[in-house]
Amino acid sequence: MLSPSVSLPARTGGALLADALLSLGAETVYCVPGESFLGFLDAAHDRAGRLRLVVCRQEGGAAYMAEAHGKLTGQPGVCFVTRGPGACNATVGVHTAFQDATPLLVLVGQVGRGMAGREAFQEVDMTALFAPLAKFTATADSAGRLPELVARAWAAATSGRPGPAVLALPEDVLTELATAQDPTPWPAARPAPSAANLEALAALLADARRPLVVVGGGTWTPEAATQVTRWAEACDLPVAAAFRRQDIVDNDSPSYVGDLGFGASPALNARVREADLIVALGARLGEVDTQGYTLLSSPHPAQTLIHAVPDPAEIGRVYIPRLGLVTAMDTLAPRLPVVDGQAWAAWRQAARADYEAALIPDPCPGAVDLGAVMATLEARLPRDAIVCNGAGNYAGWVHRFHKSHVFPSQLAPGNGSMGYGVPAAVAAKIAQPERCVVAFAGDGCFLMNGQELATAVAHGLDLLVIVINNGMYGTIRMHQEKRYPGRVIGTTLANPDFAALAQAYGARGYSVATTEAFAPALDAALAGQGPAVIDLQVDPEALSTRATLSGTRAQALALALARR
Repeated sequence: MLSPSVSLPARTGGALLADALLSLGAETVYCVPGESFLGFLDAAHDRAGRLRLVVCRQEGGAAYMAEAHGKLTGQPGVCFVTRGPGACNATVGVHTAFQDATPLLVLVGQVGRGMAGREAFQEVDMTALFAPLAKFTATADSAGRLPELVARAWAAATSGRPGPAVLALPEDVLTELATAQDPTPWPAARPAPSAANLEALAALLADARRPLVVVGGGTWTPEAATQVTRWAEACDLPVAAAFRRQDIVDNDSPSYVGDLGFGASPALNARVREADLIVALGARLGEVDTQGYTLLSSPHPAQTLIHAVPDPAEIGRVYIPRLGLVTAMDTLAPRLPVVDGQAWAAWRQAARADYEAALIPDPCPGAVDLGAVMATLEARLPRDAIVCNGAGNYAGWVHRFHKSHVFPSQLAPGNGSMGYGVPAAVAAKIAQPERCVVAFAGDGCFLMNGQELATAVAHGLDLLVIVINNGMYGTIRMHQEKRYPGRVIGTTLANPDFAALAQAYGARGYSVATTEAFAPALDAALAGQGPAVIDLQVDPEALSTRATLSGTRAQALALALARR
């Protein structure tokens, strides 16, 4: 820390901002350049060897990349976008970070201070726009305060329950000269459990006969994930993953019993209902994890509930627990009490057997068997591969059949946001280039941010995108057939040739129309250099891992007739 008597050189706001980011540990900024933050771009030019600027093709893609970067590293991903339309495009990534408890810092260029409040060109009140979506929002009023505001936003993004922070930067603030000290990094504030909390947790566990641990949420580290896995195994506890949090516990562990997502197995859902104790570690127990708040009754669950989350506002929000612990997972994991699990050993073994049975795929209609495709992938991907996906029924095959072994290795939006997979894969390969990265996207999902394939080509990233192409918005079609069987409208897609599109971008493209053709295409894609796309042409009948299109329609029609 500098002495108050030390003279500081004057720097532009852009330089103060860039140096503050570097001082706090940021090395990468994902952006779509805008004239509102040229002052920062000029400063970045002088720091090109230390601050990497990843230029994206749309602000939604940039925000997703920064969010995925935050998921993967545990430090705020940084996204810089311009005012008005740019900021509005970036809101999708901010919402994803908010619901997924991901540390994220979004910097937004803004109209100059003298223009504010006049509805100047592209002016939007950024504080009002982002207030319901972010943990912290502010507008800088001077260059001299930029280090303070960046540090405050960084703290908000990383402390307690992590999430997004947004800082608006008037154009003239970034060109103004000022003197200020750079912020110094410090450990994120992490709540920890008390000794009394841990004693109560041990007592409730000892009294249980059918316990179930549910892991999810943020504040996990690789060490905490390993510690929780070892604790569960030492106690012989079954562990289910919350929606899209399957990488917290090694899926090969005898304690792992499956995920509570949209495609959760009926057997696992039944076990949640039958459990006499739920130990939720980090998981919010939201709509998806509880099958529309039906697996646990509100406000008092039939199961005894231990709820450990870093945000006190989350405890009792929907479910009143017997024991609430305000704690981060990385401070709780090493202190979890080991108890004798002999009383529920058979319960855990049966739950694990259910999970292993669910790995046997159901029959898949059409020339491409997605169960066989996933088996081929599992045989070829390294254990630490990073697997990304957006939203859609296609993701059910990934969640059901892909086994995660290392944390973090699953990048998927818990808020069900489409278009996430491709930009997440770009960020993953930039953040951890030594790891294999595979993104899954539906045909509808891919075209929402497929343009970021150009970003992957520009940076020469060795990543693979698998497009599961069934010519429709599959999830919406499924719900349409369930509620209005046979009355199809608005869900059919006219797609380009995705392999040819990839080649037009400068990537490698492969078309696969049969199960047998997939393995050679996969081998070629993984062996080559630069990004690759496999267009996997799937029969629309393969609606989900457990249902067909015609079967869903017939079941809905029969139900409708029975109601008449």
